[in-house]
Amino acid sequence: MKTMFREVKKEETFPQIEERVLGLWDKDESFKKSLDSRPESEPYTFYDGPPFATGLPHYGHLLAGTIKDIVPRYWTMKGKKVPRGFGWDCHGLPIESLIQNELKLSGVAEIKAFGEDKFNEACRGSVQKYVSEWKKTVRRMGRWVDFDNGYKTMDTNFMESVWWVFKQCFDKGLIYQGYRIQPYSPALATPLSNFETNQGYKDRQDPSLTLIFPLITDNAKFKDTNILVWTTTPWTLPSNFAIAVGEDMDYNLVEQDGKKFWCAATRTAAYFKEANVVDTCKGSELVGLSYEPLFRLSDAYATSEELEKRYKIYAADFVSTEDGAGAVHIAPSFGEEDFQLGASIGLGLFDPLDTEGKFTDKVPMWKGLGAKEADKSIIAHLKEQGRVFKHETFVHSYPHCWRTGVPLLYRALKTWFLKVDAPVTSKDGVTKTLKEWMVENNQTVNWVPSHIRDGRFGKWLENARDWNLSRNRFWGTPIPVWLSDDGDMIAVGSIEELKDLTGVELNDLHKHFVDKLTIEKDGKVYHRTPEVFDCWFESGSMPYASRHYPFENKELVEKSFPADFIAEGLDQTRGWFYTLTVLSNALFQKPAFKNVIVNGIILAEDGTKMSKSKRNYPDPNDLIERTGSDAIRLFMINSAALKAEDLRFSEEGVKGIVKQVMLPLWNAVTFFVSNHNADAAKGQLNWAPGQEVKSDNELDRWMLATLQDLAAKVEVEMKAYRLYNVVPAVIAAVDDLTNWYVRRSRRRFWKSENDGDKNAAYATMYKVLVDFSKILAPFLPLLAEEIYQILVREVDDKAPVSVHLCEFPSADKSLMDETLVERIAMVRGMVEMGRIIRATNNVKNRMPIASMTVVAHGETEKKVAETMKDLILEELNVREMRFLEDETKLVKLSAKPNFLAIKAKGSDYAKNMKVISSKLASLSVEEIKALQAGETIKFEFGEVGADCLMLNRIVPEGLAVEADNHFTVALDLKITDDLRRACVARELVNRIQNRRKDQDYAITDRISIELYSESEVFKQAVAENEAYIKGETQANAIVWKDSATGLQESDADGEKVFVEAVKVENLHLRWVEDIQDAFAVSNTGALYDALERAKKSEWIIHIDGKIVSASEFAKILNKLEQN
Repeated sequence: MKTMFREVKKEETFPQIEERVLGLWDKDESFKKSLDSRPESEPYTFYDGPPFATGLPHYGHLLAGTIKDIVPRYWTMKGKKVPRGFGWDCHGLPIESLIQNELKLSGVAEIKAFGEDKFNEACRGSVQKYVSEWKKTVRRMGRWVDFDNGYKTMDTNFMESVWWVFKQCFDKGLIYQGYRIQPYSPALATPLSNFETNQGYKDRQDPSLTLIFPLITDNAKFKDTNILVWTTTPWTLPSNFAIAVGEDMDYNLVEQDGKKFWCAATRTAAYFKEANVVDTCKGSELVGLSYEPLFRLSDAYATSEELEKRYKIYAADFVSTEDGAGAVHIAPSFGEEDFQLGASIGLGLFDPLDTEGKFTDKVPMWKGLGAKEADKSIIAHLKEQGRVFKHETFVHSYPHCWRTGVPLLYRALKTWFLKVDAPVTSKDGVTKTLKEWMVENNQTVNWVPSHIRDGRFGKWLENARDWNLSRNRFWGTPIPVWLSDDGDMIAVGSIEELKDLTGVELNDLHKHFVDKLTIEKDGKVYHRTPEVFDCWFESGSMPYASRHYPFENKELVEKSFPADFIAEGLDQTRGWFYTLTVLSNALFQKPAFKNVIVNGIILAEDGTKMSKSKRNYPDPNDLIERTGSDAIRLFMINSAALKAEDLRFSEEGVKGIVKQVMLPLWNAVTFFVSNHNADAAKGQLNWAPGQEVKSDNELDRWMLATLQDLAAKVEVEMKAYRLYNVVPAVIAAVDDLTNWYVRRSRRRFWKSENDGDKNAAYATMYKVLVDFSKILAPFLPLLAEEIYQILVREVDDKAPVSVHLCEFPSADKSLMDETLVERIAMVRGMVEMGRIIRATNNVKNRMPIASMTVVAHGETEKKVAETMKDLILEELNVREMRFLEDETKLVKLSAKPNFLAIKAKGSDYAKNMKVISSKLASLSVEEIKALQAGETIKFEFGEVGADCLMLNRIVPEGLAVEADNHFTVALDLKITDDLRRACVARELVNRIQNRRKDQDYAITDRISIELYSESEVFKQAVAENEAYIKGETQANAIVWKDSATGLQESDADGEKVFVEAVKVENLHLRWVEDIQDAFAVSNTGALYDALERAKKSEWIIHIDGKIVSASEFAKILNKLEQN
């Protein structure tokens, strides 16, 4: 029995196909089988970075998820065992902020009053609110990932491993507690990481305030003078301890209204319209002078040593003259430069703000006001005191809390840090600083794109600062350090260790359980430090904590570390990529990963950030239902995003992938299946699926060679993780198949003869489509599966149940043919040039052209053009090809040096580049031709030929000429009446094909063409091209009608015509009633009329449910007549 493939349903959409495939995967447990089918001896480690479980997946997640799906699928098909556990980031500000809003708790104090235990349990209960939506979207995107055996950062096992990671760092001397200026969110009452800070920059209006500070001195030069000091943070003025000036800067003393003011010389004009400068000095002369402070509120909290150093002028190299007055107010508790200067002098700290950024009773006049909120009142007070010289406002970019939108404060906070400049000794006894280990090991990582390694990420490592690990929050992994009143510390690294120290064994390590425990040791009582970990410390611990290392899976983790592959967005260079790197080098002095793909950021189509409120992007789930997920996948990965550049997301771009890639491929499958099933049913085929047929047909050999080239390229590029080189090659190969091979091979499938060439065509196309399904599988997993199921699994129950369980195709060298591939590339290049000429001159492709002139740029090219002449003429719809030896009759030829080619010839050539370049740039046309013919130019150090030239061909305006490296092509664009009639015929073919599509005819359906036209030009065109029209449209006959009734109005190159394509079986049925009626009344005239139509159109006649040929019908009529 002949094998028949499942017919493709034309009405079925890609989303419907995908849903069926997803159901098949679920039913067959295909993902599980793909994992089980690969041996433990071939491990491949992939880390999945955990998203926050507090929101729905967006396009950034879909892009990263697609990359994370492609690479594991590929390596699975290459025989590797690739576990893929999904991770959830459950702790941190995202969920706390959500719950805080739900419970209407305005700050830390209200959370504590509500109860830390109840607040944390509320967080636990809601943290996985969107898990079902995530699972649905991830599944619908065709991604295979294990949700059941994934990890959650809130699980006790995970948290215990985080404790172990911290304890290792603590024991190595990398952990310390200290003050540092940190961006602080008053709304969340916690410091933020630099990564979080960078997410919240936006413009805001702030005061620009220049203050008057009277100098206190007996020095005559400075006595009874004032210094002008600039600030944009009035709320920090109660904490002012010093003024900073530029030591080498020039300052003017300006007299105005009886008062004298020191101001930077270069800034004097900004403050005084007509400055009356009465004296000058260097900044160094101001250093050491005392001034009258604005406030003395901090004095009660200072030591005598600190007070002795305060309210004086100091030199600082950060003082700028770009703005301000050249003197800066210093508040060491607020601002990095202030803090560093204050620490170097010993000024001490004074922070009068509470955890929510409000003034405490340390500053009674503004108690209860938020820092920024107090600015106006502080300015008003200082104006009353006569201390304000100038008050303006200015707009600048300033960091805001990424969760609440509240402006951040930079304040000195005592928190926990991981020191990056501390020494770390490897197990081999090599000692380097942690930063040195990170920088060194980063050089072993394959970053894609490569510039990230030494660029964005490399520079971030080189400038790495101590990492602030702690957050003053509630829902997170508690920092496992217990402190005594005298500052002694005990770090705990496991549940067992905590039990040994406290006598209590916990099964939950969250703050509201752990904080109840105290440690008593050597007569001292230790209480846990109140902070929790920054959630980035948890995600950086993921390689170990996700496997509960080292408490379980010790051998497995150590054997599979570092990871073979990770992927995330560009923003993670300062997030997850960094925290992984810090901890892996701190623990093991190794990189955390071997290969990393960094994707760019997805923006809205207009280049702005995607915004739910602006609705400037299509909803991901809605778009999936319209286009299917494969199209979205391919659009995203066939973009600049794979080179870490921004991608402007476009629904039209997704639809373009459907139109340009997926539909042509699917149509090729449909073409193959329909023709195969029709031929198999008619017994016109010897070939069976899977049977190899050695083909001598050049198209077959070219297509198979192209397929091998693709397999080889994919293998090389996937090994290097350069997806941005793989996807364009795959898309180009789909175009090779659909736009060249299938189109050029159609008639081989249509012919009725059951010969070797037809069998070879089927064998070739089957192999190509099956191999394509495997090559495409990682990228278009759903469509590839459907193709595989139709062509392989459904006709061979011994085949793997899924394309994703197959081996990825390797290049078969015996099928490679570089020469043939190059020849076809030359031909297609020539065809493309011909089409460009047509497009440029507005000559439609269906208009035949009398002749083309070709200049071959070499003997190989000439031979290609001669042997492939008929194909080229057919492709370009040209009737004659002429050859010309001298291309200068068509184009102006010039040349310039090919510097790379010259340099590649050796050092002598590189040294003499100027000499060679000068000569090559001055070549005449005749000399260029001589080099093209094989001659060389000789120098003392060697010789150069055409390989060292870059030719430039300039086409004179008005000529229909195009040129590339292989050919110069000219088309004769004169249109004759004969050519136009041929164009009319081709246009008619197009209209008929459109009618076939409109009526959903199968490729194999035979038709009869019905026409009506009053145009004599049209009638002549049909008469002259009848065989061509019938052959192209699968028509048995062309029937001229007496009127336009029942036909569709159209035109062919301007000639009005009415046309219809009628399926042959419909024609049978159309005449059945008339024939039956004629038989009933013995109307032989009507019957003979039917017979004539039958003979003319080769119709088969239905009589009483039986099918009879025209000749049999004639016999019936004869008998009828005799009777």
